[in-house]
Amino acid sequence: MRSIKNETNLGGKKILLRLDLNVPIVKGKISDTTRIDKILPTLKFLNKQKAKIIILSHVGRPRGKALNELSLKPICENLKEQLGLNVKLITQNINEVKNKDFFDNFDEEILMLENIRFYEEEEKNDNKFAKHLASFGDIYVNDAFSCSHRSHASIVEISKFLPSFSGLQIDSEIDALTKITSKITKPISCIIGGSKISTKIDIIKNLIPKFDNIIIVGAMANNFIEYFGHNIGKSIKEENCDLIIEQIISLSKKEKCEISFPEDVLVSKDLNGSYKKRKLNEILNDEMILDIGPRTIDKITNIIDSSKTILWNGPAGYFENPNFANGSIEIAKTIIKNNKLNKIFSVVGGGDTVSLLNSMKAVDGFNFVSTAGGAFLEYLEGKKLPGITALNQ
Repeated sequence: MRSIKNETNLGGKKILLRLDLNVPIVKGKISDTTRIDKILPTLKFLNKQKAKIIILSHVGRPRGKALNELSLKPICENLKEQLGLNVKLITQNINEVKNKDFFDNFDEEILMLENIRFYEEEEKNDNKFAKHLASFGDIYVNDAFSCSHRSHASIVEISKFLPSFSGLQIDSEIDALTKITSKITKPISCIIGGSKISTKIDIIKNLIPKFDNIIIVGAMANNFIEYFGHNIGKSIKEENCDLIIEQIISLSKKEKCEISFPEDVLVSKDLNGSYKKRKLNEILNDEMILDIGPRTIDKITNIIDSSKTILWNGPAGYFENPNFANGSIEIAKTIIKNNKLNKIFSVVGGGDTVSLLNSMKAVDGFNFVSTAGGAFLEYLEGKKLPGITALNQ
């Protein structure tokens, strides 16, 4: 990919900048600005270069309809405040904008087109729509890694009509993911959670040949606990997963990758209850597993301490109840401790894990925290992302 950070002759150029500003908005108020915060360096860089920035982005899934509750107006206001620059939201129907001279009518350094998903052609990756979008600018920059697994007009098709570059955020994301998938410093370990093994099986299969340790936590660990003959009570589990577990175990033995799952757990009779510590052979029928226990925490922290690279995707327990957040908090603290000593390179991804770190105000304690969701997971599966492929062509 050609990175926009290597371009110095951008003064006066109109830059079509695709961002993912899909932040949670409740009653017109943004409840989490993480995705906005991450793209500020790109905006500051382009502004310093005296470029005219035209932002393309979306919120939610309006499915081709203009919905007031999914307007980018709150995001526009947030950018004004954070950047100290004039940012104008263009609400005019973009199909009525005939050429890029239209954007000379505004004094603002940054213009933002209204939610690009208000147009049904966007998600259809419509060629004519993409060509029309491209007519607004001189250069296209994709800095929306988290949307780059989508074949949408402002992600893929638009790159056919303009000189196309990656933004600073995409560069950081690719660099971090490269360090845990190809340019690896070993030993390398992965802590992976979630509710369903079937959604993570391709990731696990892709990582086993490259990783030294795969640590299974969260609800998907319940399937492993049950597979090895233990009662899991009324814990969340996915049905019909024995074959998947057998595939994981078989591949891990072949590739000499150690698979770990909890050795002890914290349980409760309901999600809002207090906890009891249980060995795996002590779990009662009316109890559910909601966090990892102290022996398991010790084992995981020892693995982290002996690792040079760590990938974390998925909390260890039901952290929404503080009684079951300790496992995840201790994992975070151990990684942060090793980071401060420059002993480890750490990458974290996944909405729940990022939410946990935000609640701990611990995001800065990791080398890279990805908000990319589906694109992050598909990259770990070894899939080619259409938005990245388009930049490479």
